[in-house]
Amino acid sequence: MFLRTAPIRRRLMTIILVTCGAVLLLTCASFAVHEFFTFRQTTVANLSTVGAILASNSTAALTFENPGDAAEILSALQAEPHIKAASLYDANGHLFAHYPATLANDAFPNAPEQDGYKFTAGNLVSFQPVVYGTKRLGTLYLKSDLDAMTERLRLYGVIVALVVLASLGLAYTLSSRFQRQISQPILALTKTAQAVADRGDYSVRAPKIGDGEFVVLTEAFNWMLTRIHDGDSALRESQESLWSLNVELEKRVEERTCKLKEANKELEAFSYSVSHDLRAPLRAIDGFSRILLEEYADKLDDDGKRVLDVIRNNSQNMGRLIDDLLAFSRLSRKQLEASAVDMHSLASDVFTQLEPGLADQQIQFNLSPLPPVEGDPALIRQVFVNLISNAAKYSRPRPQSIIDVNGYYENGDCVYYVKDNGVGFDMTYAKKLFGVFQRLHSVEEFEGTGVGLAIVQRIVHRHGGQVWARAKLNEGATFFFSLPRENKQNGQLATIE
Repeated sequence: MFLRTAPIRRRLMTIILVTCGAVLLLTCASFAVHEFFTFRQTTVANLSTVGAILASNSTAALTFENPGDAAEILSALQAEPHIKAASLYDANGHLFAHYPATLANDAFPNAPEQDGYKFTAGNLVSFQPVVYGTKRLGTLYLKSDLDAMTERLRLYGVIVALVVLASLGLAYTLSSRFQRQISQPILALTKTAQAVADRGDYSVRAPKIGDGEFVVLTEAFNWMLTRIHDGDSALRESQESLWSLNVELEKRVEERTCKLKEANKELEAFSYSVSHDLRAPLRAIDGFSRILLEEYADKLDDDGKRVLDVIRNNSQNMGRLIDDLLAFSRLSRKQLEASAVDMHSLASDVFTQLEPGLADQQIQFNLSPLPPVEGDPALIRQVFVNLISNAAKYSRPRPQSIIDVNGYYENGDCVYYVKDNGVGFDMTYAKKLFGVFQRLHSVEEFEGTGVGLAIVQRIVHRHGGQVWARAKLNEGATFFFSLPRENKQNGQLATIE
């Protein structure tokens, strides 16, 4: 945590000192361990040599059972200050003589142990055989302290501490001088970057300090600042140009919006005027044709009556076409009001409403549970009216018309479909279905103005959904439309043209 927040100079010096200290400590520790084990081996060798000499000199005393001579031989250990105790045991393991004489017998082992050497608490203990020829006469016991090793290790520790301190001092002096070669170029780059960040001035440049990679890094940094400065200047010019263009565009949009509003008002007035002006002659044509058929039927032959029927039918179709076009144009202006829609009840009501006009057909209407949705109930009702009416119309040639209405959830949307067993259509022409006045069958085959599916598409799109169809020629058709589960914006549906 300290290195993360410390200046780079301090980090470099800390890293150098820690590295040097770790290497020195590891090296000194290795030497100390080596010295420790070497001294132990030397101590064992020395004690083994002394023991071998004493064992050889004690053979006569043990042979002739002369404890006095044995004690005199052991007293020669006075020349070895580190040997604290020694004793001889006869062949039966009984204490025969000991050194120093001032120690009590219980200071020595009661009986000799297994031959060999072992380190105990601060001491080295050995048991060596006393042999004459092939006969074992007894055992020599020696006990030596390890004070010499302790003193040597203590001295070694002092030397290590002095060496480490001196090395760290030298490393600190050298690192404080040499770290500048690394820190100064980096600090220069840091100051330049800070100046750019504080003032947003990309014209400043970092000075070149040092050589090698630092020069390459500084040149690359300055080149990057140059590119950023050029890009910033170009961006500022583009922003100013864009701002001017945006102001001009907003002004144009405002002017066009005003003109569009005026044009819409004029178009709406024109639509109502045309509707009224077209309806009047159509009503006159239909009315006078009906009068001719009713009051002058006896003066007309069959061909004249047929011509009048054609005139009446075409004038009525023209009236329906005008009504559909007006309804289609009003969809773009009508504000949609959102509320929860019970789609199952809505589809059922629509079929009940259409059923009296379909009395000449045998219809099997299959309505499955439909998921509810948010939308404009009046307009969604119109979608079901157009789709169910089309299903009934195009399945009329069948002995029994079958109409299926169902729905399901898919990818966050509610999808509904109306399926029939009618004449169907070729999917090659499916793109023409939802265009105004686009028909895949002639008026003589099936009546209609070619606006109904265009109205369906406009309503569904305004709700944020999609509409599509699948069919096979003479095998029926299925019309799908999807609506978002929730499509409310401040209580009103989004208007999507």
